[in-house]
Amino acid sequence: MNSFAVRCVIEIPKEEFNTLAHLYEERITVWLAADIDEAIDKAIAEVGGYSMKNNFSYTGLSQGYQMYSQVDLDGVEVFSLLRESDLPPEEYLDTFFSTGSERQANKKKANKTSLPAGMNPTTSTPTALP
Repeated sequence: MNSFAVRCVIEIPKEEFNTLAHLYEERITVWLAADIDEAIDKAIAEVGGYSMKNNFSYTGLSQGYQMYSQVDLDGVEVFSLLRESDLPPEEYLDTFFSTGSERQANKKKANKTSLPAGMNPTTSTPTALP
């Protein structure tokens, strides 16, 4: 098994103290998996449950990276960033995560069976380095 870090972005319902229209959370989790597709599928399933439990919305963005060193972590959140924005989800993702200058490969297929009902996967995954 290899170690992978996977970034997912969710939208959190606006809270009364927010100053802008939307609140987004960028989460990075670490996974043990045979390949990057499996790691992303695991992260999408996890973020789906996290979103449903907290009444958040998964934006559909998932990006993965094969780590140089293996770590004994599976499904552990290692980073979280909250950002307010006036941009709706698609524009927000295009502005901050899909500018067109990324060096990445797209996943060939998405595993919809790992998602909670009604969720759609995004298939953006940076190329893993050996």
